[in-house]
Amino acid sequence: MRTMLRLRPAHLLLALLPGLLTVVLDVRSPANAVAVTPSVSVAGTSLVDGAGQPLRLLGVDRSGSEYACAQGWGIFDGPTDTTAIDAMASWHINAVRVPLNEDCWLGINGVAPSYSGTAYRDAISGYVTRLHAAGLIAVLDLHWSAPGTALATGQQVMADADHSPDFWSSVAAHFVADPGVVFDLYNEPHDISWSCWRDGCTTADGWRAAGMQSLLDAVRATGARQPVLANGNQWAGDLSGWLAYRPVDPVGQLAAGVHLYNFSRCNSTQCWDTEVAPVAAVVPVVTSELGEDDCSGGFVTAYMSWADVHQVSYLGWTWNTWDCRSGPALISAWDGTPTAFGAAVQAHLAAVTAIPAPTPTPTPTQTSVPAPISSVSTRLLTAGQALTVNAVATPGQVVNLLAKSAPSTSYRVIRTSTVPASGSLSWTDVKPTTNSAFQVLARDTGSVSAAVDVQVRSAVSLAARRTSVRRWTFYGTVTPNRNGQLVTVYQVSSNGSLSKLGSGRTNSYGQYAVPLVFPTSASRTFVAGTAADSLNAAGQSPRVTLSIT
Repeated sequence: MRTMLRLRPAHLLLALLPGLLTVVLDVRSPANAVAVTPSVSVAGTSLVDGAGQPLRLLGVDRSGSEYACAQGWGIFDGPTDTTAIDAMASWHINAVRVPLNEDCWLGINGVAPSYSGTAYRDAISGYVTRLHAAGLIAVLDLHWSAPGTALATGQQVMADADHSPDFWSSVAAHFVADPGVVFDLYNEPHDISWSCWRDGCTTADGWRAAGMQSLLDAVRATGARQPVLANGNQWAGDLSGWLAYRPVDPVGQLAAGVHLYNFSRCNSTQCWDTEVAPVAAVVPVVTSELGEDDCSGGFVTAYMSWADVHQVSYLGWTWNTWDCRSGPALISAWDGTPTAFGAAVQAHLAAVTAIPAPTPTPTPTQTSVPAPISSVSTRLLTAGQALTVNAVATPGQVVNLLAKSAPSTSYRVIRTSTVPASGSLSWTDVKPTTNSAFQVLARDTGSVSAAVDVQVRSAVSLAARRTSVRRWTFYGTVTPNRNGQLVTVYQVSSNGSLSKLGSGRTNSYGQYAVPLVFPTSASRTFVAGTAADSLNAAGQSPRVTLSIT
């Protein structure tokens, strides 16, 4: 739905250590653990469950987590506990769509910390876990976004290149091992061309939009193989160009998404036959929003009946206690009391349970292919120095090396290898330029190691020239260059301790100069480093020894 229908009425007025350190990470699952998470994947033109049986997503949208955080009063709008989930499940659903806000997930652009970053991610993750416990699939949807430093407070024409790929890198990495989620790349693209829809473009407002292909690539780069929805153009109601501009999914798990309302452009059987059915003949189609604002049920009943024949999924907008016009909302109370529009959806869902939602199939515990034990040798690096990352895993596993560099919040795949017969491998010549974190992902088990941090200090050159009697200027450059870095010159004493002598800041070229005056003549040794570096006399380089006269 469009932004104007997102806001809850009550809130209309209103996210070093030097030396060598070896860390061993054990990410094996409990020996007798049995997963109960529901499973969904794409097989040809159908979605299937964990047993390979055909599956349609029949469910509801649960609005709130896209706007409450950005408006500064919460994470959800209404209850999300097990009682609330049981009320949804009583409508015979098997899926819930959860709209998300990229600023709240990433913790950027001024969203209150209590409603963003770790707090937001943990809340969403906990909700998904509770949905799974009730046998429900979670559709995670990028709903609200904004470019640059703007706060995400509404629906844009398309995802933004500034943050949306990072959002999906982070979300996909977070849920990489969860077979019960579907990634809905962008809520409602509109007022853009189909080429922009797929490949991105510069919008009429001057910011860069990210296309569906780059969002899909961000998901797959994490090793995530779950189904991905690419909603159509024109408020997601137009699938006419979907097949011609279909993104490329290397793992073949792409589905089409469409939003249909009685006020949509495609609101007739003729349109569904000419635009939706041809796409459903090639890939699964999920109607990720379905509704009507006339407090009736004629439109949704007609569409659901059509969709049943064509094996198209549908989710009713929305499970919120608004009303059947302004939402349109399915319920008038959190116990599941339906509105007039919601009653039609509830009745139809009850009728089609003759084809029941599949019982979640337990996933066998991996015994012959255990998750990897990964080790990372880390040390305080100088920018540009190489790091070797070692992993130990079962021969034949496909293993990804994931990395994120400050200040990014998202991991990306930087190396992919198949574990050799020896069970161990090494990635060499890894050169982080800023403080970084690494994880190892076993793609065939979906297991991810704990993060290992690597600290990187700036590379600081040091030279000196005498300007007059006992007056010297120490100078050099800093790499990587950050204008205004503080560089400090130290004297190394005979016992190896450091004495601070003076500091200077780098210019736009990374150059610094520190003038010093020495009261007496002597031979002295000096080192230099940025304020962010951890210095020690034994390991700091370069150093310079001068005869001060």
